Amino acid sequence: MPQVILVDDEQSVRDSARQWLELSDFTVEDYPDAREALGTIARNYAGIVLSDVKMPGLDGLAFQKEIAKIDPDIPVVLFTGHGDIAMAVEAIRGGAYDFVEKPFDPERIVETIKRALEKRQLILENRRLKEELASNQGLESRLVGTSRPMRELKQEIAHIAPTIANVLIIGETGTGKEVIARSIHNLSGRKKGPSLALNCAAIPVNMAESELFGHKPGAFTGAQGKRIGKLEAANGGTLFLDELSSMPMDVQSKLLRALECKEITPLGGNTPQPVEFRLISAMNENPRKAIEEGRLREDLYFRINTVELRVPPLRERKDDIPMLFSFFLERAADTYGKAVEPLSPESLTIMMGHDWPGNVRELKSLAERYVLSALPPNERISKLLSTRNVDQHASSVCLRDQVATFEQHIIREALARHNGNIKKVIADLRVPRRTLNEKMAKYGLKRS
Repeated sequence: MPQVILVDDEQSVRDSARQWLELSDFTVEDYPDAREALGTIARNYAGIVLSDVKMPGLDGLAFQKEIAKIDPDIPVVLFTGHGDIAMAVEAIRGGAYDFVEKPFDPERIVETIKRALEKRQLILENRRLKEELASNQGLESRLVGTSRPMRELKQEIAHIAPTIANVLIIGETGTGKEVIARSIHNLSGRKKGPSLALNCAAIPVNMAESELFGHKPGAFTGAQGKRIGKLEAANGGTLFLDELSSMPMDVQSKLLRALECKEITPLGGNTPQPVEFRLISAMNENPRKAIEEGRLREDLYFRINTVELRVPPLRERKDDIPMLFSFFLERAADTYGKAVEPLSPESLTIMMGHDWPGNVRELKSLAERYVLSALPPNERISKLLSTRNVDQHASSVCLRDQVATFEQHIIREALARHNGNIKKVIADLRVPRRTLNEKMAKYGLKRS
C-alpha cells in the first residue's frame, strides 16, 4: 500500500489525518516529533512525508532540509495554520513538493499525496533502471559479448545479483561459469565480504566433508590442527561450488542441512556455529540427469536453484567470436609482450565455422597460441585449429554469415584504430554516416 509519514505535534491533528488517510488506502506512520520521524527515513523510502511547519524543536522547513540530505527526491508536503506567501516560497525553494494551509480540504490533500506518490514511484523506477544499466556496464568488462543470448544473460545477472538468492549456473565446461559467479558477487551487497571457490570434482572423496565444514584437532587420523572449512570461511560473503554433482551424497545431505539451519558443526566438534553466506553452484550437465542417476539429491537441487542461469555455449553465440578473440588477443599480447597481428578474413571464416567444443576456454587458448606462434599471421588459425575441423566446418558457413562476420570485424577494427572517432572511421571506410550507424547498431558495436 502507498506509504505516508505524518508529522504533527498535535495529537488531534494526527488522529484525524490518519483516519481519513487510511480510509483512502494509505499506510500511515505518524510521529509527534520530526527528529523521531527522521530516523525512520532512508534513501530509497518508497513513500512521501506530510508534515506541519510550526513545531517545537525541528520545525517543518528544517525537517524538509534534513530529508533532502538523505534523498532530495523524497516528496515533502508541508502544511500550517500560520502560513503566508513568504513561507510558501521558502518551502518550495527548499525543495518541498507542495504547501497546504490549514484547515485543509481532505480530498485536495489526498489528490496531492497521490500525485506525489506517483512522482516518487517514477523516480525510484528510473533509479533502479540506472543502477541496472550501471551493473550491465560493469558486466561488459567481465562478460564480453553483444549477441542476444549474452545480452539476456547479462540482464538476468544484473537483476538478481543485488539479491541474496542462491544461484545455480548450468553450462558446458569452458563457458565461464566461475566468471559469472564472481560477477554476481561483485555486483551484490556482499562484495566486501569473502568470495571463495571450490571445485567439488577436485576434492578427494574422504576429504570433502573436512574441506567444506572444517575439523577439530584429532577429528580423524592425521588431523593435527584445526581447519576452517569453506562454509565458515565464506561467512558474510559468497561461496561458489563448481561441479556440485561430484560431491559425495552424504556430504550433500550435510550441506543441505547447513543451508536450511544456517549453521555448521566441524568434524570432531559438538557445538554448531552460525554461518551466513550466499551459495552459487554450477553444473556442466542437466541436473535432472544427475538426480535420476543418483549423483545429486533432489531436495538439495530445490534448495540451491532459487535462481537458475543457463550459460549458452560458444557455438550458440558465434556473433561474439570476433569481439572475444580480439579481447583475448590484447590480453595475451600484453602478457607475453608481443605485438597484436591482425586477423585475415579467411581466418575469421575458419573460426566462425569451428564448433568450439571447449567453448570460451578453447578460444582463449587459441588467442594465446596465436600470439606466440611464429607462423605467418594468415596461416596461424588454419594450422592451430585441426585441418579436419577446418575443412569440415568452414564450408558449412553460408556466404551471408561470412560477409557479416567480415563486415563486423572491419568496422570494429576501424573503431579501435581511430579510438571511436566516427568522422575518421567514416573517412577510412568511405561509407555514409547513416550506413555506419545502421551497421554498428546491427552488430552491437559502440564507439568505445
